[in-house]
Amino acid sequence: MTNLITGARGFTGAWLAKALLARGERVIALDRPAAPDAGPSTLDLLGIAGEVAAVEGDLREEGAVARAIAVHRADTVFHLGAETIVGLAAASPVSTLETNVRGSWLLLDACRRQGVERVVVASSDKAYGAHPELPYREDIALRPRSPYEASKAAAELIARSYWHSYGLPVAVTRCANTYGGGDVNWSRLVPETVTAVLDGRAPVLRSNGSPERDFLYVEDAASAYLAIADCLDREDVRGEAFNAGGGRPRAVREVVELIIGLAGGTVPPEIRGSGNPDGEIERQWVDASKLAERTGWRPAVGLEEGLRTTISWYRNHPEARPT
Repeated sequence: MTNLITGARGFTGAWLAKALLARGERVIALDRPAAPDAGPSTLDLLGIAGEVAAVEGDLREEGAVARAIAVHRADTVFHLGAETIVGLAAASPVSTLETNVRGSWLLLDACRRQGVERVVVASSDKAYGAHPELPYREDIALRPRSPYEASKAAAELIARSYWHSYGLPVAVTRCANTYGGGDVNWSRLVPETVTAVLDGRAPVLRSNGSPERDFLYVEDAASAYLAIADCLDREDVRGEAFNAGGGRPRAVREVVELIIGLAGGTVPPEIRGSGNPDGEIERQWVDASKLAERTGWRPAVGLEEGLRTTISWYRNHPEARPT
């Protein structure tokens, strides 16, 4: 199989590329040109950048995805390319909507016209918004409020419409907070806390530590994408959305204290917030039973094991830590 991954240089995209390569499949990485001052990508940090075919292109440019699909004869597309940082999305809503919504419909239409056999689109558990029903199940209404939440909800609804209207074999993932080695986005809780503890700094909490999240180890996230793609010949998978999560919610403070304990830290966290940060949802976790029932996928890595592995990865890759 030949797989095109948008956003393959990013965190989850790179681990998905690694999983596909391990299966002996071909990977095409479609990303925007890197900024001149950009550090190593996750593809670089995982040591697999040379094993994928790199294509530069902007999702917002009409024809960029179609050219990549046609030139490399991709039969499967994993669409992970997006603005994923909630704070940046709030600060730049127009750019976020251009990338996450326009970029998605251009990609989907390219897949339709090129006859791509399987498409998996990354949405997010944030598409549910601050929903009162917990855990989130796929049949509850999406209630996005922020630009980021709305952009993910819009993109996934468009994606699912391409199955019902055009027969494009597409499904959507709604993954929980994904963590693991190689994440260089220091606004995220796990990589910032792990590197702070390893460097002897105080981990910074933007809240009081009470918000609850569902945490999913990155290799489990990659296996969820593969499980869905492998079942896209089935009517009960096409056009559907699937949650993927770690199985239970954890308070932010609990996760930080667990990291400090596992990494042997001695500096207590610095709490800079009271309650929940503006624009963030207080409590979020997902029910992933639908994905388990229809594909057999279940998370293989518990939080403590995943954090141990993540700490070990950053300890062994000092070049990935912030300077």
